[in-house]
Amino acid sequence: MRKLSILVITITLLAACNSSSSSSNNISDTSAKTTAANDATTAMNNNDTGWVDLFDGASLNGWHSFGATNVSSKWSVDSGAIHFNPDIKADDGDLVSDESFTNFDLRIDWKIAKGGNSGILFYVQDDKPKYEDTYKTGPEMQVLDDERNEDNKTPSHRAGSLYDMIQATAGAVKPAEQWNTAEIISNNGKLDFYLNDVHVVDTHIFDENWKKMIANSKFKQWPAFGTFKDGHIALQDHGFNVWYKNIIIKKL
Repeated sequence: MRKLSILVITITLLAACNSSSSSSNNISDTSAKTTAANDATTAMNNNDTGWVDLFDGASLNGWHSFGATNVSSKWSVDSGAIHFNPDIKADDGDLVSDESFTNFDLRIDWKIAKGGNSGILFYVQDDKPKYEDTYKTGPEMQVLDDERNEDNKTPSHRAGSLYDMIQATAGAVKPAEQWNTAEIISNNGKLDFYLNDVHVVDTHIFDENWKKMIANSKFKQWPAFGTFKDGHIALQDHGFNVWYKNIIIKKL
């Protein structure tokens, strides 16, 4: 009887061990399958976004100075950001993307020095002999130290504005030397600016109202301004320290 009891206990223990092992294997298999599925979904989402880097964080590949084939040494990469340093003795000039864009969604972080002024331009025609400056063809999202720079006296010249045309919604910009996140979306004539997740400009371009806005701005003296539906992105040299990073774009 005693031998039989020992045999029964032994069989029971073996069955429990096998059940535990099987359960553990099932959990492990399920976890592995879930992880693999999540990885596949992440990879699929990353591949399907359509976003591409305009700045790799380490070099100025994909950029050049306006009307040139090289980059002025006033523009450099500093701690993972594009930095314009006016104190360096070199040629002036805006930094222009090698590629041009039609309908797009551009996202970019910027930081301006105290008292600084710069801008993000689009639909720029990279033809210096013909147009002389980027702002003579490309509209601009203003980059400014709103607190200190004297350009703050004109409402449509403040940070986030469609420069000299539409004033940005107030209160979105962060103080000088702090990072701001900007977004410019131009899609089939609809133009939207965002600054730090605030929708600061909402308008249409290329229509009759657009022409009226140009006629009432400083840009009326340059007939080609705001007429192009395809062009380059430009970062403005306005003689002040400014930094740009996390520059990505999606063609729409």
